[in-house]
Amino acid sequence: MKLTPLASLLLLSAGFATTVSAQSSPSLTLKDIMQFESITDQVLDPQGKVLAYSVAPDRGDSRGVVKSLVNTKAYDVAGGSKPQLSADGRYTAFTLAPSLLESEKLAPKARKKLKKGLLLLDNTTGEQRRFERVKSYAFSEDGSLLAIWYEADEESKESAEANGIDAKEASAQAATQATTQASASEAPAAKTPKLDAGSSFELLSLASGKSQRFEHVTAWQLAYNGSVLALAQNDSSSNSHSITVLDTRSFELKSVSSQADKQFGALALSRDGRYLAYTRGDAALDANERPYALSLYDRKSGKLSQILPSKGDSKGWLINRHAKLSFSADGERLFFGRVPEISKQLQIPKVEQSSDLYDTALVSAQRDLRLWHGDDPLIKPNEVKQYEKEQSRTYLAVLHLGSRNLVQLADRKVPDIELSEHKRVLLGSSDIPYRKMITWAGFYRDFYLVDINTGHKTRILTQQPSGSAPTLSPAGKYLAFYQQGGIYLYDVASGRKHNLSSKLKVSFADEDHDYPSAAPGYGFGPWLEDDSGLLVYDKYDIWQFDTRSHDGFMLTGGEGRKQQQSLRIEALAQPDKAYPATVARNQAVLLQGYSHKTKADGFYRAVIGRAQLTPLLAKDNKLAVLARADKGDTLLFSQERYDSYPDLYSSALLEPAKAVKQTDFDAQRRKLPWGKSELVHWRDGDGREMDGVLIKPANYQSGKRYPVLVYFYRFMSDRLHAFPDMKINHRPNFAWYAADDYAIFLPDIRFEVGYPGISSVKALTAGVQKLIDMGIADPDAVGIQGHSWGGYQTAFAVTQTNIFKAAVSGAPVSNMTSAYSGIRHGTGLARQFQYETGQSRIGESLMRAPQKYIENSPVFYVDRIQTPMMIMFGDKDDAVPWEQGVELYLAMRRAGKDVVLLQYQDEPHHLKKYPNKLDYSVRMKDWFDHYLKGAKAPEWLEKGEAYREPKAED
Repeated sequence: MKLTPLASLLLLSAGFATTVSAQSSPSLTLKDIMQFESITDQVLDPQGKVLAYSVAPDRGDSRGVVKSLVNTKAYDVAGGSKPQLSADGRYTAFTLAPSLLESEKLAPKARKKLKKGLLLLDNTTGEQRRFERVKSYAFSEDGSLLAIWYEADEESKESAEANGIDAKEASAQAATQATTQASASEAPAAKTPKLDAGSSFELLSLASGKSQRFEHVTAWQLAYNGSVLALAQNDSSSNSHSITVLDTRSFELKSVSSQADKQFGALALSRDGRYLAYTRGDAALDANERPYALSLYDRKSGKLSQILPSKGDSKGWLINRHAKLSFSADGERLFFGRVPEISKQLQIPKVEQSSDLYDTALVSAQRDLRLWHGDDPLIKPNEVKQYEKEQSRTYLAVLHLGSRNLVQLADRKVPDIELSEHKRVLLGSSDIPYRKMITWAGFYRDFYLVDINTGHKTRILTQQPSGSAPTLSPAGKYLAFYQQGGIYLYDVASGRKHNLSSKLKVSFADEDHDYPSAAPGYGFGPWLEDDSGLLVYDKYDIWQFDTRSHDGFMLTGGEGRKQQQSLRIEALAQPDKAYPATVARNQAVLLQGYSHKTKADGFYRAVIGRAQLTPLLAKDNKLAVLARADKGDTLLFSQERYDSYPDLYSSALLEPAKAVKQTDFDAQRRKLPWGKSELVHWRDGDGREMDGVLIKPANYQSGKRYPVLVYFYRFMSDRLHAFPDMKINHRPNFAWYAADDYAIFLPDIRFEVGYPGISSVKALTAGVQKLIDMGIADPDAVGIQGHSWGGYQTAFAVTQTNIFKAAVSGAPVSNMTSAYSGIRHGTGLARQFQYETGQSRIGESLMRAPQKYIENSPVFYVDRIQTPMMIMFGDKDDAVPWEQGVELYLAMRRAGKDVVLLQYQDEPHHLKKYPNKLDYSVRMKDWFDHYLKGAKAPEWLEKGEAYREPKAED
């Protein structure tokens, strides 16, 4: 076998980019794709005056950009990504990742040791400060402070000295204020356990330039108003443990508690900084087995109280290391997690002496066994996957600070409580009654209203699909939910339920649902801020319902259904992230509409309480709302077409037609050969109207027939105006193929329950025939590629039709009878629910309908295949067992069919390693070029590749 290095692949790809035009014409190569920059993140400051974003090529280093929206200032930050803006817009913080070249030079194990950094940019002066080996960072809510938490072994070269205050002096000041522990200096030094170890922390005052650094920090929090910083510092090696608060105005430190033998855990500050809550436990105990006490410190009175354990708390609930603490926004309640018990860690006994060799109990305890019981709530693989989550699960409790009333809210029956700022009730749920049936029926929950003062639970919904969660009104007076096509309102005070949609002629169920399960709804819009109403979506329109009269009307005046446009509210301001965005009567709001006819988007204006719709912006474009200034009306959005990159535009919220273009990354595309997209209509084998997208070659000539690559999954026509991803991955790159004289076809598929395979074939064959009839497709040069569900459809299609001359099937299910009881290794879930109620759409169990499973399985019909097929799998596929690819390969091999299997080692469902993604892209292009364009077959296709072991790393 000849191993093909990356450089050879890139050289090989250059030939693929050649077009039929003269040599002077531009080409599109793999290198162009790899270097094409795309916007990855974008943010606005709250006032909407500063835009920060990052861009990155498919392969290479990112860079950050900060641009003023009110003047001409702009800055570029090499290596910057994930921008954060301070509240006043004065500063931007960027994550700095190690360079790709630096990383690629190292062995895989050494790469993991590379750590990210931070760059702080002054948006006014352009001054930059770098901080190395940063674990996390955050601006204070008011934007005056920057908190930086370093990696555990960080010994930063950055000086902590600022305005006469340095790190050593600050540590000494804290130590002086802390209670002296005589025993600490006498005890022998001990290594700090990993779970208890802290790292360096720095607080930087952006206005004054002062900074203060602290060591061994395990937890920290800034008060919402930025006035106070609380720190938990733990150093077991010196028996030093303390809780400290820092006045961020004066930079004065105060010790709240300091103990030699207690490990401090979680902490929280109330928004105004008055209350500090923290946990502590015995430092000598293993962190996983350590119970914690909960204390509350009142900074105003100076009083320190132990809340738990308490004499009055006799229910046995405990606090462990996973507990999180948080105060309500009004500072009246402290929420925290507890557990019924703290489990002991499993210890495997060791053989210590000769008699242990024959100790049957000891030897048996060393077994490596997982016992699968028929009555287990979760099957073992799923239980294993959920183990870490369950170990860290805590059950929400609340302490009412005024009355000191402690209420346990969650329990083993109702373990999940949605934390919010509601003062009366919270929304709880439980999937426990349905955990066993997850295996075959999918996901369900019971939903409850939980009284925050008593913990009393009222079940509102039984066996509700998990994806159809109810929504609680801002003041907690009402609960709204979707069920079986209708919209319901539950009055919390009276306990009465009302069907809001019973008198309406429209259903709120998904009209395109083609799964063997109940159709979901389209979701809810925002509530009115005074609980007087809520907004609800049907397929096209927005409805406003009154919570008192229960009447409803179309906010959009029926224009959505009339024009076949799905209208949705966008870009609501959320000045305080603790509270969900709401709307007020007579408030003008921005709507985005998607046309099911033209596949284009538009912006509209609506007014809450009025049935009217005003167009604001309508183009043959795809629009995406990206950000909105929470304390201003600046809107940030993108506009794109297949032949226009989604650049950034800013405007006033309700004036998008006057938008200013802020970026021009489309300049990259304008240098490259590029195709055009258009909408195609046809009828499938059952006479149903179908849509699809045809992407014409960059050098398209009318009347000429072209090789066609069909790529699909389910609904694809909404990609008519979508700019193609300029990436190399498990999909064919549309721009690359179009530049090399391919037409690309993206057809919609509509399924019939019980017959997913043949449904797909009817849509595909009719769609391809349409292109042939249009004079576009060369009937002897049509290829098909799909991945996962698309990979299955590809494999099945070629057993039913010879219309395709080459096929590439990525991660397909080939045998539904064996896949039915397989495991999704990423989640540990059984695959049965996927066939009975989900994507595979059989609708019955294997035992009840074995023939349907056989009829929809490609492996049983390989003798019919006349189409050469390349199968691709990662052998660590976490969604589809990769043995499904082996089954298909072996069946085709046995039947003497033209087949190749690409097994990418240690890869999941979607390829992650760049060399593998590149290799697959090149081989896929080789495959289609050979079978559709008559290109000479490469050596690997003619002769295969012999197995060879790579040289071991030194």
